[in-house]
Amino acid sequence: MMTAHASGDATIGSHDEARPVTIRVDAAQSVSGLFQRPQHATTCCVLAHGAGAGMAHPFMAAIVQALAARNVATLRYQFPYMERGSKRPDRPELAHATVRAAVAEASRLVPGLALVAGGKSFGARMTSQAQAAAPLPGVRGLVFLGFPLHPPGQPSDQRGKHLFEVRCPMLFLQGTRDEYADLAFLRPLVEQLGARATLRLFEEADHSFHVPARTGRKDSQVRAEMADAVTEWMPRTAEAV
Repeated sequence: MMTAHASGDATIGSHDEARPVTIRVDAAQSVSGLFQRPQHATTCCVLAHGAGAGMAHPFMAAIVQALAARNVATLRYQFPYMERGSKRPDRPELAHATVRAAVAEASRLVPGLALVAGGKSFGARMTSQAQAAAPLPGVRGLVFLGFPLHPPGQPSDQRGKHLFEVRCPMLFLQGTRDEYADLAFLRPLVEQLGARATLRLFEEADHSFHVPARTGRKDSQVRAEMADAVTEWMPRTAEAV
């Protein structure tokens, strides 16, 4: 039975800065998290990191700040392997358990807010797999910050098959130069998922949502557009359970 526990001064309330929490995955292990709640937040987004960088990576920090500016609370967290300093991702069962523990912690921290969950790349896939296996309690929708549909150079949609078991709204934020998501496979997949799936493309952005200087745009602009897309999509989750 998984439980979640917050540490220190990360109490329920209005927080403009990220505060540390401890998330208990099971009786044997816990992971770190960072909780941030803007004063007028109505939604909380539970975010998992990508395979190669933890919750404090500049990309994660930038997205969280952009969401906070739009009155979205966030709980980002580590997977156990990242907490240990390992480069090898956890087995799916443990990753899924961590996702569930983080969602439970968010529910405890902000019982009055609507919840959505997701993450960057690996974190997005682990969250969607957990949701497909058994709905995450209270989660109304899933947000994918670069869904890793296939390994680079190996276009396929096999990693997306479990998404057909997800019944809540899903938002795919993808760069058009993402080598982990060939649009020839991603677009048809999203279409097949039907009305519950929304695809938002970011021109010239890669898997890290970096855009070349020749575009005349800055990465910070892309992050702002991503946060706008998330907040614009959130009303679609209002009827989800």
